[in-house]
Amino acid sequence: MTDTPPIRRSPVPPSECNLWKAFELIGDRWILVILRSAMYGLRRFDDFQNELEIPRSILSNRLARLVENGLMEKREYREDGQRARTEYPLTKMGRSLGLSFTALTEWSDHWIGKGSGPLSLRSKTTGQKLAVALVDEQGMPVKNDDIETVIVLPPKASRQPKK
Repeated sequence: MTDTPPIRRSPVPPSECNLWKAFELIGDRWILVILRSAMYGLRRFDDFQNELEIPRSILSNRLARLVENGLMEKREYREDGQRARTEYPLTKMGRSLGLSFTALTEWSDHWIGKGSGPLSLRSKTTGQKLAVALVDEQGMPVKNDDIETVIVLPPKASRQPKK
């Protein structure tokens, strides 16, 4: 049996890790479920509140954070005979999380849903089920055993705290 020794420190400091920064931006439970519902097409405050059963004050706070961070935008709409209201569509930045959410859906279907879930993606052309996969720069799929992690950090001098 060959155990590898435990790693005592991440190879990328949290302050320089974009994944860490992404978790800070969207890692809150309520933000994630708001984004999930927005990916399905919800835009309106009352629709989010009714679906998620989230307290209005929390929803208001989280939507403001999502707008402030560029994941959603605040847009006014008016239905006939009604006062103006606000909706919160995803921005291009917010919509670009779709692949990450699809990968997390695949993971949760496998590990939590025991191999299945209510949502799947299929090719319109072939009808085949789609899966998230890593591809190289030319679009060719890469096998797990052909993947290596490359870490490029700025020189130490630029990472020192400023005095």
